[in-house]
Amino acid sequence: MTRLLPGILAMAAVVVASNILVQILLGDWLTWGAFTYPIAFLVTDVTNRVHGARDARRVVAAGFVVGVICSLIAAGFDATTLRIAIASGAAFLTAQMLDVAVFDRLRAARGWWQAPLGSTLIGSAVDTVLFFGIAFAAFLPADANTGWANESVPLLGSGPALPLWTSLALADWMVKLGLALLSLVPFRLIVNHLLRRSRQI
Repeated sequence: MTRLLPGILAMAAVVVASNILVQILLGDWLTWGAFTYPIAFLVTDVTNRVHGARDARRVVAAGFVVGVICSLIAAGFDATTLRIAIASGAAFLTAQMLDVAVFDRLRAARGWWQAPLGSTLIGSAVDTVLFFGIAFAAFLPADANTGWANESVPLLGSGPALPLWTSLALADWMVKLGLALLSLVPFRLIVNHLLRRSRQI
């Protein structure tokens, strides 16, 4: 388990940073947390490539435990924010485990980039749908902390009138798409470094 410690600590740092930065707005549709959370997919994919799917699931599970604890602390165990905490935990666990499974299926793909890109794109799409659907969609009862998200506004300020949460979800997903592409560079560099080092040991 010691060899997984860097991955677990990195995942924990991403979860904690995202829980803090999600509270800081960036423009009308985003928070700073949108830029830190996708790093979790990078951590998962590097672990998967270097150590395999089983160890990647262990890193995800440890990060999930930290995520739940941080979400409950941030919520102050207040029932009005419990829905968001549940949405965050469910989206994280489902998306990261799906990322591991898709990466593992694509592991032998001819292009080195196919597994990390494909798994991250699918995982982040599921993460976005689950989080915003559970946290804000009108099919669940609204409360003081989530009801505002169903106010009807133009999509991203200029499209058709839709609930506000759909603009938030779309903006969040677009950031994840961009970061999925950008993270291919550190993925390649980190994996090459770790594999080279493991051969020297």
